[in-house]
Amino acid sequence: MQTLQKFTGLIVVLIFFAVSSATGALAQGERRLAFVIGNGAYQSGELATAANDAGLIAQTLQAAGFDVVGARDVDQESLRGALRDFLGKVSAAGPDATVFVYLAGRGVQFEGENYFLPVDAQIASPADVPLQAMRLSDITKSLAGLPAKVNIVVLDAARPNAFPKMSQPLAGGLALVDPDPNMLIAFNAAPGTVAPEGKGPYGAYAQALAEMIRDGGLSLDDVFDRTRLRVNEVTQGAEVPWNASKIIAPFVFFDRAADAPAPKVSEAESRADRTRAIRDFNAHDAYVAALDRDTMRGYEDFLVTYPHDPMAKRVRAMIAARREAITWRETWLQDTPEAYWSYLRRYPHGPHAWDGRRRLEHFDAALEPPAEFTVYEYDLPPPPEEEIVYVDRPVLYFDDPDFDFEPPPPIAVIFLPPPPPDFVVLAAPPPPVDVFVLPTPVFVPIPAFINPPRHIVPPPNDIIFNNIHNTTVINNINNTTINETANQAGQPSGGLTTGQKMAVGAGAAALAAKVALPPLLQKKAVLSKQSQGGQPLKPGQAATQGQQPGATPQSKTGKRSTDHALPGANGKTLPLVNGKPVLNGQNAPNRKVPGKQGTVSGNQQPTGNAGAAVTGNGQQNGAVNGQGKNGKFRKPPTVNGAQGENGQNAQQRPGKNNPNALSGRGKPKKLTRKDLSAGQTAVGSSDQGSANGSERGKKLRKLPTVNGAPADNRPSVQERLRKNNPNAFSDQNQGSANGNRRFRRLPNGQDGSAGASTNVQRNFKQQRPNVQVLSPQRPKFQAQPKPQVQERRLQQQPRPQPQEQQRRLPQQPREQPPQGNKKPTCGHPGEPPCKQ
Repeated sequence: MQTLQKFTGLIVVLIFFAVSSATGALAQGERRLAFVIGNGAYQSGELATAANDAGLIAQTLQAAGFDVVGARDVDQESLRGALRDFLGKVSAAGPDATVFVYLAGRGVQFEGENYFLPVDAQIASPADVPLQAMRLSDITKSLAGLPAKVNIVVLDAARPNAFPKMSQPLAGGLALVDPDPNMLIAFNAAPGTVAPEGKGPYGAYAQALAEMIRDGGLSLDDVFDRTRLRVNEVTQGAEVPWNASKIIAPFVFFDRAADAPAPKVSEAESRADRTRAIRDFNAHDAYVAALDRDTMRGYEDFLVTYPHDPMAKRVRAMIAARREAITWRETWLQDTPEAYWSYLRRYPHGPHAWDGRRRLEHFDAALEPPAEFTVYEYDLPPPPEEEIVYVDRPVLYFDDPDFDFEPPPPIAVIFLPPPPPDFVVLAAPPPPVDVFVLPTPVFVPIPAFINPPRHIVPPPNDIIFNNIHNTTVINNINNTTINETANQAGQPSGGLTTGQKMAVGAGAAALAAKVALPPLLQKKAVLSKQSQGGQPLKPGQAATQGQQPGATPQSKTGKRSTDHALPGANGKTLPLVNGKPVLNGQNAPNRKVPGKQGTVSGNQQPTGNAGAAVTGNGQQNGAVNGQGKNGKFRKPPTVNGAQGENGQNAQQRPGKNNPNALSGRGKPKKLTRKDLSAGQTAVGSSDQGSANGSERGKKLRKLPTVNGAPADNRPSVQERLRKNNPNAFSDQNQGSANGNRRFRRLPNGQDGSAGASTNVQRNFKQQRPNVQVLSPQRPKFQAQPKPQVQERRLQQQPRPQPQEQQRRLPQQPREQPPQGNKKPTCGHPGEPPCKQ
């Protein structure tokens, strides 16, 4: 029996440990995810603090253990895509996940729905709102359908709109909403009101919310209630935040250690003050207590108790705005003509009057309440006469000078302790340089007795979370992280030398301190950098051009990047070829174009089969130009297969081959019949240096004789060619001898590509040995040593025109191919007799 009892006890102990381990494992699995957006670069008017506010909230959530993704100045497509990626991440996080969504920018309400505007939204009429903006209920409904334990949605977007004046204006601020289960929804301003534009580096709401999140041990309700008190105090009553919650599970952003200093007001005292009746406080504390509770009953109790207090007028405006918001919410939920007529009877000029009339148009009903209809019974009584003045307009400003409200009294410590000294005035963050990336504020260390809960899953590679008690300074120049503990934060700047210095390679510290971009925006950021040559974008540029904020994009005609500069640019030395620098195509080795016949020399364009049509047409970069851009002749590297003569220009080479043709200052010498009979060429004074196709219209001197006989008495070269080779030419080839005509492909024979019988150039030379036929192609392709190459080129070159070719000879002073010691053929039929 005793053994059985021991065995039973052992089983109970094992079961207890198993349950405890399972519970601990579950607790260790809590993940915290956050989605933060800051839109400020609107086309209708830029918001100064929206991006900074988002960066501050994102950094604070990082310290609290949230895995944060965020961006700034995103368009509608990027916003929806990034949110879709985030919701997928939340779905995979499990049932114990905590989700925080923060949207800073411009918000608007339309027919009972709230919308968040991307930076590319263009609102010209109320009907544009659903098309141009993202609906808040799309976010809340999506989150409500996921198995998250806590959902927090903060819309820091109740601001004055900058839309053009409309005949049917939109209601100001944001519409009252009901949160879904396990969800908290918060606005930076009460429904139907707007917040003034912030003047500092951060908005009052974002800074106050960050302050309360960092305070350990506060519940969600305490965090947002204290945020409302702090904002109202900082803005002198101009801004009154609002929140509504249906979260049941306990939640804290930070835990407070047991050895932490005792708070100035105990939790028991704070709970007792919240349950005390408003009439039990003095006038100043009664106003703060009503503001802390933020309920219709609390405000009404204050007016009943202190109807003539200076704060009564301000409280009456708060009641008027809340009553109208609740009335419109009930009307929108009913969504019947009777409900909208009932609203219009109460508020004929109210903020939602035009929303009600637009809904009546949808029902094809009368736009004004008829004489008789079934009036809808609201939960709240109609507004008294003194409230109408505050809501008889599209939007309510608590700092409106028309109302002349008294500033609120200071807040007693029993409701709100003073802010930490290092969190009163925050330094402005450095401007972001990367596309879409949120600003990174200077981190203020959290006290050592405040830590994130132990049961959360730490965010991956988060330098803020790992150094919440240190001052983290990111130096983007040398990629160094300097950590200073919270106790040393108050020391002068010289104390940094005693702090811990941690080197981080390859910019890892800077990347870790920044908020990660959603996957979609990471891809867009890479593409936008590539499209802009690595330059960041202007704020809001991605909204309309697929780009985003930063510096001015590089102009197409502006200075190009020097990352891939050409050789010789920026004062660099040109590369050496054959021991000499390459200048104007000289000294450049011949290189063949793969898959094409012909040779490319220097900067010339490829010729051969692929480039025959280029000959004689347009400006060439090689030696075809008679003169280069600087007026100097450019020497081809090879001529007819032999190396060109160094240092000789196109004018000197004819002078060398024909010493009697040029005399004096390079002027041509008139040739005699004897010279022409000897085979010398005649060059006119107007023909020198003109090988460019644009100069072919110049008049050339007519050769007086050919082989001692008058040229006019002999058939033209064209006629002789056509007679000897009838199959080589067709009627389609007739016309001016330019480089653009088409030629028939010669039939293949046994000898070469065109056969021995169709080699027009060779046959013509045999029949007329003293007549020299020149090709209009560039000099480097003339008289190649291999016959097959010549025969292939013959197919490409235009049908020769003897008269024009002979006249073009003086235009293109070219070097004659070296003859060497080879003797000309003689003694055969059709050839001159050999000289003894």
